[in-house]
Amino acid sequence: MSLEALGMIETRGLVAAIEAADAMLKAAKVELVGTEKIGSGLVSVMVRGDVGAVKAAVEAGNASASRLGEIIATHVIPRP
Repeated sequence: MSLEALGMIETRGLVAAIEAADAMLKAAKVELVGTEKIGSGLVSVMVRGDVGAVKAAVEAGNASASRLGEIIATHVIPRP
């Protein structure tokens, strides 16, 4: 049974998304799954790892990216 989780942050603007990804990868032992450019300037960043690590990474990414741009949504899905 895997205890992995999927964490996502959606921002308005590429710079905030890059900042979120950088903060998430530095804050916890998580792996970058990828990014999605949604349109209208929206960018989603996804990471995976331990449930606790993903929660910590998403919190760190949210705090960091909110200083540079607008956070649209954050979400953690345990055991997707």
